[in-house]
Amino acid sequence: MARPRAATYDDQRDRILHQAAELFALQGYGGTSMNEVAQACGVSKAALYHYVRDKSELLMLIVLTHVGRLEHLTEQVLAEAAPPEERLRRLILRFVDEYAGSRHEHRVLTEDVKFLGPQEQQQVVAAQRRVVQAFAEVVREIRPELAEAGLHKALTMLLFGMINWMFTWLRPSGAITHDQMGDMVAALFFGGLGAVQAQPSVPVPCAPPKRQPSPRSRKRAVS
Repeated sequence: MARPRAATYDDQRDRILHQAAELFALQGYGGTSMNEVAQACGVSKAALYHYVRDKSELLMLIVLTHVGRLEHLTEQVLAEAAPPEERLRRLILRFVDEYAGSRHEHRVLTEDVKFLGPQEQQQVVAAQRRVVQAFAEVVREIRPELAEAGLHKALTMLLFGMINWMFTWLRPSGAITHDQMGDMVAALFFGGLGAVQAQPSVPVPCAPPKRQPSPRSRKRAVS
């Protein structure tokens, strides 16, 4: 008989995925060992393998969990009773807010999927395409003539180009918040540069400088 899972199993696995995503984002997937993941999570390597089969499955769970949340978020917003323009605005704001708390997972999604096998990559890409298609359908509702000209998907990809790479430069402790960025992206997408309103910067308390490892410092490949 299979041993029943503990009530805290899912919570512990989520913590492992989040911690591993941070390590992969900072060090690279190939430069992070399972020993390092176990140490960062405060568990033994043997205990770590109770939650994942190997490092490849760990990567797969990180990206599928992240893109799964994005799909669920999209479905929630699209189910709301609101005009198409308002639904798209809410999608933009909700996605930017989601990225604020999962920037490491998003970096892994955008940079490390190439380390998965072909079937796993197809599974991830299919989920991403469903999200993009959902956005494109709302753009089509707002401007059906653009869809007739075959432009609604291109506009959707331009929109994702604005929000998908924020993790490379927008810092949680910076002068501009993710909420402000969400409003800015929506204003820029709907109205162009003239629609963006100036907002006062949020003062950031001074802190002594702290040495940090270079983001994405590469190490030799480990498993």
